[in-house]
Amino acid sequence: MPSLMADLDQPRKKAVTAMRASLSEDLWQRNAAFIENLRQLIAEHPVAKHPAIAVLNGGALDHAAMRTIHLEYRHAIVQIFTDALLAAQLQSRQLEPRLHPGAKLAPRFLLTLNDLDEFGFRPGLDVDGYYRGNPAYAHYPLFERVLDEYKITQQARKTYAPSKSSQSVREYLEHSYGSYIDVVVLLAAAEEEVILFSPPLREATRALGIDVNNGYYFVHGISEDASSDAADDDHENDLWLILTQALTPDQYPRIQALCLRYCDLWAQFWSFQLTQAQMAKEMLSTVAFNAPVLARAG
Repeated sequence: MPSLMADLDQPRKKAVTAMRASLSEDLWQRNAAFIENLRQLIAEHPVAKHPAIAVLNGGALDHAAMRTIHLEYRHAIVQIFTDALLAAQLQSRQLEPRLHPGAKLAPRFLLTLNDLDEFGFRPGLDVDGYYRGNPAYAHYPLFERVLDEYKITQQARKTYAPSKSSQSVREYLEHSYGSYIDVVVLLAAAEEEVILFSPPLREATRALGIDVNNGYYFVHGISEDASSDAADDDHENDLWLILTQALTPDQYPRIQALCLRYCDLWAQFWSFQLTQAQMAKEMLSTVAFNAPVLARAG
């Protein structure tokens, strides 16, 4: 008989099987149907077709606007994303005693796959037959290197005052840390935002002559994107499956409202970024138009 400890292939599939086995098939199917509908609502939400996507893809924003957007985005989600993942891992303890002892381990296992990517690990074995990884390749430090490319100084990062919109997005996720179900559904929605906006942010950055073939933008997007080494869609799917295990029908209305409100805040975030960029552009145009007049008057 083969050793159980040798059965280590297809880890994602094994975790999902274990989660599914912790519920009745009827409850799993009911929860899955609710989540399918919620995902459709997210796909139809205004943030999914926000004008910012086309603007970024078109490379229409200058360095100043993109510097601000990156500082705003950093505050809203980049700095706290792994905090939320770790909060979800801790709060999975809330599954017990409703579910059987150890039911929290399979979702923690799936969350760890996301953590490993975020922390700079890569699949495979190193030269010593151990895990491959480097904390320098963790996603947050990689984002800081993008800011380096944008010539944003450490002092500018420390003293930057984020907009109310950026603060609202951040605080909404932070306030969910005490509830397993809440933080998981918001993480799933956040992954969708990353999938939607990372490729446009990459293109807008590329348009300014900044290399995006390595680093942060190379590891964000979807797994089928040949221009990146990303797996955000895998992690998003994992989070929805984790939520499928955790939900009970009485929570459906509240969770749907919570998730869609987070999408509202993201839509407001991107609307604010476009408005600020347009205002800055108009101000520069006004200064450029008036400068010759002032010179002649002098």
